[in-house]
Amino acid sequence: MRLLHTSDWHFGKTLEGQSRYIEQVTFVDEICEICDRENVDVILLAGDVFQHANPSASSEELFFNALGRLTRQGTRGLVVIAGNHDNPERLCAPSPLADEWAITLLGLPKKVIHPYTNAQPQQVQRVQAGASWVELAVPGCDHNIVIAALPYPSEGRLRELLAQSMEEDDLRKGYNERLEQIFQELGSHFRDDTVNVVMSHLYVRGGAASDSESNIQIGGAFAVDPTVFPEKAQYIALGHLHRPQNIRGASMPIRYAGSPLAYSFSEAGQAKSVTIVDLLPGQEAQFFEIPLSSGKPLVKWVLRGGEEELNERVESGEDSEAWIDLELYVKRQPTLDDIQRIKALHKGFVNIRVVVGQEEEKASVKEKLEQLSMEQRFVRFYQQQTGEEAPEEELVELFLELLQQSETSEESTPEPEEVLKEQKAGEQVIAL
Repeated sequence: MRLLHTSDWHFGKTLEGQSRYIEQVTFVDEICEICDRENVDVILLAGDVFQHANPSASSEELFFNALGRLTRQGTRGLVVIAGNHDNPERLCAPSPLADEWAITLLGLPKKVIHPYTNAQPQQVQRVQAGASWVELAVPGCDHNIVIAALPYPSEGRLRELLAQSMEEDDLRKGYNERLEQIFQELGSHFRDDTVNVVMSHLYVRGGAASDSESNIQIGGAFAVDPTVFPEKAQYIALGHLHRPQNIRGASMPIRYAGSPLAYSFSEAGQAKSVTIVDLLPGQEAQFFEIPLSSGKPLVKWVLRGGEEELNERVESGEDSEAWIDLELYVKRQPTLDDIQRIKALHKGFVNIRVVVGQEEEKASVKEKLEQLSMEQRFVRFYQQQTGEEAPEEELVELFLELLQQSETSEESTPEPEEVLKEQKAGEQVIAL
């Protein structure tokens, strides 16, 4: 059986106010083409379908269009769980229609799924199901798949008190123990003659986060250990973190598929992908990534040569189709007309930060510092380190004495080490 693992679509999300809708439409086309080309049997969408709990009509329309195309008239299985950004009830509202197209939607962790037999024998059948688990029979496959599908399991959505104490260590321990118990219970439905998979939307300890994820512990959902998952699981399909990555620490693959688009400049340079997983009962999972090309790249420009360098960079055509975070160093304060002209140079500018006269300011400070005596330098250093107005005369004398001793012992010290020597002497005096 071949699975496609994806997550964190975040339909409706923008980049600093810039719409990503066209890129998201292109992604839907791309993932549909991948599923057809790779002969995918079941798709696992591991949460955060939408960016907002109350998504726009265009975002919902795009999602429903994707569901209809991906399931291929019910001949391909599709399981979707809610992430922390999704409204659980709203995500599951179209379930009566979704059932007829072999689509399983789960909003809350204790949501009970019911078996469903489609009228057409060539369609996927939901042969068994229960609270947060489902068994699917897929046309053309000799074995069924059992999926332990746990939507975003915050304390609020679990509707449980996980610790008697409000101490953070107790909350973390209680959360980890409860999640382990839940996954072990769900794992009791796994069989030796089925393909056994866990999917969830949570933070597993060891994963690398990006700025575009909301606080990964918001709502009382803490990090869990990689060992909480049932031993019979052959593959753990996760959502929540936007960087595609594997998590170590368990006997089976634990993987975040990552988001299909880069949603913050902390993700600049990340290769986005979906994951293809091949499974047979009782055997190790074989999986690989398929890169995505739908989203525009996110890049950072730091230009210290002013508008002249900026014009050259734009004229070169470099990053012509990218979203750009620009940091531009200039010698004088730009006017409003200057800012508008800079914005018009590239349609992809998202952030523009203008830094005025910083290099000249550094040079001026250095020049002024060189004009001070050693005693004056120490006074300034003392004020910065202690916050007091001035050191006592005894401290100044002690500093000068230590500095003189240092100069006597190392007369040929290079200039950079002179600065370190001076600072070290000052720190010794303040410590005394």
